[in-house]
Amino acid sequence: MIVIAHLSDTHIDTGQADGGRSIDRTRAVMEYLNSLPYDLDAVIATGDIADHATPSEYEAARKLLTTTRHPLLTCPGNHDERAAYREHFLGEPPSTAPINTAPINTAHVTETFTLALCDTSVPGEDHGRLDDGTLDWLSTLLAETPPTRPVLIGFHHPPVPLNTPYVDGIRQFDEDRLADLTTRHPNVTAFLAGHAHTPAATTFADRPLLVAPGVVSTLRLPWEPQSHPTHHVHRDLPPAVAFHVLDDTGRLTTHYRTVL
Repeated sequence: MIVIAHLSDTHIDTGQADGGRSIDRTRAVMEYLNSLPYDLDAVIATGDIADHATPSEYEAARKLLTTTRHPLLTCPGNHDERAAYREHFLGEPPSTAPINTAPINTAHVTETFTLALCDTSVPGEDHGRLDDGTLDWLSTLLAETPPTRPVLIGFHHPPVPLNTPYVDGIRQFDEDRLADLTTRHPNVTAFLAGHAHTPAATTFADRPLLVAPGVVSTLRLPWEPQSHPTHHVHRDLPPAVAFHVLDDTGRLTTHYRTVL
């Protein structure tokens, strides 16, 4: 049995206005994961690691997220900035080029499963898209993966509407290219995303698309009471995490847990 913990949208903010709220909520999630008596196969954080992409935010995020004893993979979101993310969160030396804006794609390859996190961020924009380089990287990874090994593909932006207008307008676009690529690889088991700040389950390219809840806040759904026309989130609901469980038959089950 493979168990992957999935968190998203920590939006670490070290400014005075935040009052340590985002740090406290992220710390609660990480302490919960570290307290589990079970060794997880991976922990993933699908983007919007920082809120303003400042060095202090990434340094705080690194201290929080790397406390996990489980294998950790992350990818950027629309609030992240690639060069600062590389230098202050991943610890990469500053690029000799003026700005290192190359996508940040990572893979966790084991004997039993492969996990790929793709960078859907578009510098300077809120919507998402997989660029040619990322699709080439993913195509090579899939081609090198044995056809009997399950693959899970994660990213920040969901590639389909979730019936949430605020999020749907800044989702992942040009998604047909991803669908065409993964259709050729039946061992792609599911897609994992963040960005929406709400736990959700739907389909994309005839596979499950599983969206993690937000750590920092929870989206107000269109049919829920709206306290203000521009207040799209609940800030008082507890943070939450998803657990994706792939059993020995190849069936995937997702559980959502709040962290009190």
